[in-house]
Amino acid sequence: MSILARFKDIMASNINALLDKAENPEKMIDQYLRNLNRDLGKVKAETASVMAEEKRAKRMLDECTEDIEKMERYAIKALEAGNEDDARKFLERKAELTSRQAELQKAYDLALSNATQMRQMHDKLVADINELESRRSMLKAKWAVAKTQERMNKIGASVTDTTNTMSAFGRMEDKINRALDQANAMAELNASPKDDLEDLAAKYDTKVSVDDELAALKEKLKNLEQE
Repeated sequence: MSILARFKDIMASNINALLDKAENPEKMIDQYLRNLNRDLGKVKAETASVMAEEKRAKRMLDECTEDIEKMERYAIKALEAGNEDDARKFLERKAELTSRQAELQKAYDLALSNATQMRQMHDKLVADINELESRRSMLKAKWAVAKTQERMNKIGASVTDTTNTMSAFGRMEDKINRALDQANAMAELNASPKDDLEDLAAKYDTKVSVDDELAALKEKLKNLEQE
């Protein structure tokens, strides 16, 4: 009965626990279904064999019990016929059969226990397969939503990184502007000193206005006409 030990974990399996441990539940669902169907084929074959053994053990036990009852009936008939020796032989045979019956009862009890366990495994597998089949679409849909949310979270992180980059760029721009202002100030300080006397003298320089020049032209024309 190595099949019993081989499928002990099937009886204790938990779909949700397996899915929680899976890195990719979507693939795990399909793989788990394939495993279950493969195991179900093995369990069905072994269950059929064990149930057949249980039926054979029961049949042998029933036949032995019938033979015991038959020997007792023959012993009674022999006594009724006055054949005590024949009755003794039938009773001796009954005793042999009774001893054999005890062994057959043990064999049947074991076969019945094995058949019960195999049937439980079979029913557990069928229930797991039916449950997972009915939940497969729902679980895959949930997984798709989870993956979409994960991608959105990554995009959100990228946006945050862009914001940080823009902030860093602004700080760099401020630093450049400060450096430029400092350079301009230094250029002003390094320029030649301004001569204030030149500005003062310019104030007293005689300048010919347009009106004065126009008046001079008129006077010139007037003199030409008089000649």
